[in-house]
Amino acid sequence: MEESLTFHDRLGHGIAAILSTPDGPTTRLALLCHGFLSGKNSATNKTLTRLLNGQGLATFRFDFFGQGESDGPFEEITTTLAIHQTETALDLVIARGYDRIGLVGSSFGGLVATLTASQRRDIACLALKCPVVDFAEELRLTFGPDELAQWQATDTVPNIMGGPDRIRLRYDFYEDALRQIAYGPAERITVPTLIVQGEKDECVPLHQSQRLYDALRGPKRLDLLPEADHQFTRREDFQQMTTLIADWLVTYLQTRREA
Repeated sequence: MEESLTFHDRLGHGIAAILSTPDGPTTRLALLCHGFLSGKNSATNKTLTRLLNGQGLATFRFDFFGQGESDGPFEEITTTLAIHQTETALDLVIARGYDRIGLVGSSFGGLVATLTASQRRDIACLALKCPVVDFAEELRLTFGPDELAQWQATDTVPNIMGGPDRIRLRYDFYEDALRQIAYGPAERITVPTLIVQGEKDECVPLHQSQRLYDALRGPKRLDLLPEADHQFTRREDFQQMTTLIADWLVTYLQTRREA
């Protein structure tokens, strides 16, 4: 069963979301954070919802500021704002009675999920798909100094997902990203954490996931898929990635760890 709803962050922005529940009652839930220029109904989120509902877990997926059906405009998004919205989503599902929650993040959503988990004590486990850990570094590597200068001058960037048109995005996003690097905060994360990334990821440098893995302080696993790209475009890679994440969540949301 799926329930569409709108909730509001601390600044009053409307956030579009979907709560998807299995046939039977449950207090276990995975909160899904989508990637940059994506949305709550991404292929990854919908596939994970199907797999997890089938295993008796609920999911909650939502659109970050300026994406999908949430308030915008997109050009004003920052990592800090996305973290605030994720915390608001967590507070909402907890208020609805969910008491064992896994946090899932894809790419940009992986950065948001990691930083959020580092600040909370109510997350049971974490699963990250090709997470960005240092977005500022990724942007420097992707754009180069000339493009960074044009971004600062015009508040526009190339479409990093491959579209032909430039996208309005304030340079504030880059300056905020310099303050939201996840390596240090990850040292506070002790919950079981899975990282899945393709060895042919053309967007997020592999060394970011490897360094993140080293920083984590709890049970952890890093799975690198040899032929997978950032989008997991090969069917077998996508299936393996979603299965790994779903299995991790089922394992750690079904059993409680001692404090």
